Amino acid sequence: MNVQQVIRRPLITEKSTIERELQNIVTFEVDPRANKTEIRNAVETLFDVQVLEVRTSSVKGKKRRVGRNVGYRPNWKKARVKLREGDSIEFFEGV
Repeated sequence: MNVQQVIRRPLITEKSTIERELQNIVTFEVDPRANKTEIRNAVETLFDVQVLEVRTSSVKGKKRRVGRNVGYRPNWKKARVKLREGDSIEFFEGV
């Protein structure tokens, strides 16, 4: 799998922002087929940082309704990556 295909987007939430500031943990949405080794290699090559730990979880899609039609959002995978002290990834530079 290509390095750019593994990481889809960063997750910017209140919880992930607090973890990034206090514990140096960055959260990403990743490809559901990616394993921890592929995620580690992708983060290290794309952002030029040292990864200490990778934790993953699969998130089930929520049920959505439009009128009487019921559907589901797609399932996705979340990865929490702990970086070495001194390394950081800034998503909003200069804001």
